[in-house]
Amino acid sequence: MAHLPGKFVWFEHQSNDTQAARAFYGKLFGWNAEVMAMAGTDPYLIIHNGNDGIGGYASARAGAPTQWMSYLSVQDVDSSYKAAIAAGAKSIVAPMDVGPVGRMATIADPTGGVFSLWRGNQGDPPDVETTPPGGWIWNELTTQDERTALAFYEKVFSFDHDEMAMPEAIYYVLKASGKGRAGLMKAPEAAVPTMWTPYVCVEDADATTARAKELGAMVIVPPSDIPDVGRFAVIGDPQGAAIAVLRPNPDMH
Repeated sequence: MAHLPGKFVWFEHQSNDTQAARAFYGKLFGWNAEVMAMAGTDPYLIIHNGNDGIGGYASARAGAPTQWMSYLSVQDVDSSYKAAIAAGAKSIVAPMDVGPVGRMATIADPTGGVFSLWRGNQGDPPDVETTPPGGWIWNELTTQDERTALAFYEKVFSFDHDEMAMPEAIYYVLKASGKGRAGLMKAPEAAVPTMWTPYVCVEDADATTARAKELGAMVIVPPSDIPDVGRFAVIGDPQGAAIAVLRPNPDMH
């Protein structure tokens, strides 16, 4: 398998109750989870969407919030980590090997957005033409200081960007090797935390949001249309982790 630096390739739900998370998302998206034993480290609960391993459930670090952790593919974890720290990032987890699977580190960007660096020993999941329902379709950083964040990601990870005008702010599309990989925007309100929020592809954003609410989730952003993109919503799962759903327009898949 090939490596795709600049792509977010893995998403991990970190909480104090992995079984509760597993039950919620299994009912919401039809995900199943399987325990993978790894030599030299604790067993890991892998999320499967159909036959595809797309993420995992893990215990949160002491004092850390329940959250979805995004993993960004990089050529070299140690050099990217050093460059990020030099550019103003904060170290949360220093570079370390994850059993035989790969190497990772976790940082907070200069504006507070937390994410992980990743180099998998078996390469990265390939890009697909059409994202299946239940698959990851996008990742988005909301921040109070979008210019500082943009400069950081472009300097450290060699992203470039396109700009999209929105009613409230400019939306920056981070691109690697000519391909859009993530979005970055100023948080719409001061109370909105700086954070990465992954998007799951769904067939019906309204029905999925209603189902999430039935299962105990909080609706953060109700189903809304994004011109030329699709219909989306943001929810907070019963444990407090934010996640978005998107029903893409047919030509945006």
